[in-house]
Amino acid sequence: MEKLHFTFAASQPITHPVHVGVVASGDLEIIMRPTSEKQADLKIITGSDGFKKVWQNVLERFFARYPLLANFEINDYGATPGVVNLRLTQAMEALKDEQ
Repeated sequence: MEKLHFTFAASQPITHPVHVGVVASGDLEIIMRPTSEKQADLKIITGSDGFKKVWQNVLERFFARYPLLANFEINDYGATPGVVNLRLTQAMEALKDEQ
């Protein structure tokens, strides 16, 4: 198990918490919470060690398109980069649905 921490510049604050996905084989959950900080903060717990650079690349692409200002908690159980992107997109949709 590996614990990762990332921060990204962000400018679009969220106004309410969002939860998508589940912690299960090949999947992950994302919990986003509003923050008063000036940058997005991501804490990731993953069952797959040694993939920090892959996580960095996926998250850099996401934040380049969607600079969400929030605290992110991601609990991963072996999700592929495609599944990570899918869950992040679902979290975006959940934010829009609630507005």
